[in-house]
Amino acid sequence: MHSTQLEVFAEIEGIGSASGLFLSGDLLYIIGDNSGYLNVYHIKTKQLQKIRILFGNEFSPLENIPKALKPDFEILCQYEDKLYILGSGSTSKRNLMIEFNLITQKIVQKDLTETYGKLRSVAKIDDQNFNLEGAVFTGKAWLLFNRGNGIDAKSGIFKIEGADLANLGQVTFNSFKLPNIDHIESSFTDATVVKNEIFFIATAEDTKSTYADGEILGSFLGSINLQNLKLTFSNKISGKHKFEGITLLHQSERTTTFLLCEDRDTDELKTTVYQLVLNY
Repeated sequence: MHSTQLEVFAEIEGIGSASGLFLSGDLLYIIGDNSGYLNVYHIKTKQLQKIRILFGNEFSPLENIPKALKPDFEILCQYEDKLYILGSGSTSKRNLMIEFNLITQKIVQKDLTETYGKLRSVAKIDDQNFNLEGAVFTGKAWLLFNRGNGIDAKSGIFKIEGADLANLGQVTFNSFKLPNIDHIESSFTDATVVKNEIFFIATAEDTKSTYADGEILGSFLGSINLQNLKLTFSNKISGKHKFEGITLLHQSERTTTFLLCEDRDTDELKTTVYQLVLNY
């Protein structure tokens, strides 16, 4: 059996619609789905730094980019000295990938339109049901998590062999049935790897659209075995929050502690980061 404890870790001014985060030492990297910045929150000093990652006249302003134009950066994952920031693919405007080097701060931009088209074809998912919200990169393969909040509820994991998402190798799709609340099935909103286990968060949202928001019914924390992609457990952690980002804070013999961020679907440039303790 598992139990969880949820509490506020930090209140941060200057970030809206937080959708992904990654912790490295004292630095907490945070993205927003309607922002052209990578945010760096210095935990000890509580200072916020902004790094511009979108360039071009079509992205103006760089905060609260209109919904029809926003890149919808829903994914922030890390491997070695790079961060990978991916659009959800839920519209044709949301197919961008940013590679950010943590050492040099070099930015590389890639268009994943062709890649996302191939993924939809492999999984037989149409445009209205494709919505990537989480990713894990092992250095040799990618796992991309489709939220499945469209009318067909196509929650699942794409496994992609190879390191370069812009040049696809072998692709498989594993469908997933996740817990429901009031007959509304939850769907993936992010994932991270701890040792040989994938920890994911999922939200039940009363909508049949990857574009339009709905009533939030609750969120879950669960785990999946990295090798066989089988569900290990899931626990309801909230009845009101729409958590969209997860990163490891620390782990001991009896607990694993994560940081979570929440997308409140508002234009307010303020975000709350939560601490979630999983007890074994």
